Amino acid sequence: MMRHSIDRRGLLRQTLTGAAGLSLLGGLGGPAFAAEAGASRRLEGNIRHAVARWTFDFLPLESLCRVAGRLGMSAIDLVGPEEWPVLKRHGLDCSMCNGAELSLEEGWGDDRYHAALVERYLQHIDRVSAAGYTNLICFSGNARGMSPEQGLDNAEAGLKRILERAEQKGVVLQMELFNSKVDHPDYLCDNSAWGIELCRRLDSPSFKLLYDIYHMQISEGDVIRTIRENHQYFGHYHTAGVPGRHEIDDSQELNYPAICRAIRDTGFQGYVAQEFLPDRENDQAKIESLEAAVRLCDV
Repeated sequence: MMRHSIDRRGLLRQTLTGAAGLSLLGGLGGPAFAAEAGASRRLEGNIRHAVARWTFDFLPLESLCRVAGRLGMSAIDLVGPEEWPVLKRHGLDCSMCNGAELSLEEGWGDDRYHAALVERYLQHIDRVSAAGYTNLICFSGNARGMSPEQGLDNAEAGLKRILERAEQKGVVLQMELFNSKVDHPDYLCDNSAWGIELCRRLDSPSFKLLYDIYHMQISEGDVIRTIRENHQYFGHYHTAGVPGRHEIDDSQELNYPAICRAIRDTGFQGYVAQEFLPDRENDQAKIESLEAAVRLCDV
């Protein structure tokens, strides 16, 4: 996840909401799609597919929902409460809710932010539950000179103040793993061992890790073994190509079919969300790259 989105909406809002836009969306994927309007592609059913809102923010959410439905996806990732009604109109889940966080840098690892975070997360947990959703993202924030152990102590103490409410409401807090080497310097939860230790300390079904495959490939590699040995701590997965965070095709170093088979074989019942930044010349090609990514991960 990233804090800011790509704002290229203007032209597409004019085209995708009219007849030309419907033609573009209806024509995606050629023979892979049924001819009738609104039909979705048949998938294997072993992986629950989603797409991150911010990486396809050049589409209005209504259009992204139509694309997701035609690709056989059942959810959109990283959508806040103000846009949940759009998802509901399209029969889509919010696979990862956001909006309770202060920022990526100001998180649970620094106790100076606990008072504000506790208030915001208690309110948001209730909203997520009332909407019928499950997952709510959270962040460790930056170290700012703290040791990893001090950050763990702080995160444990702060999160324990909201976990009982999350458990009562059936909401799962998901702390995202980021790399601090390229994208998020000084981020505390920049390796799976730190996050797993926090999971062990909290020992709650309402706290998991959002295992971002892109970030962890940069931080530590060894992705498949890590998933196989620690899958009980991982409640959600994000994809993107390394290097560059673009398409998960043969231009990058990760073998996503093998990774998704490893996820499937753990019995995982959550979502795998595409979070790559499409690197294509035009918007239809970018949407087609999402179809290709879903196909690649549909094992």
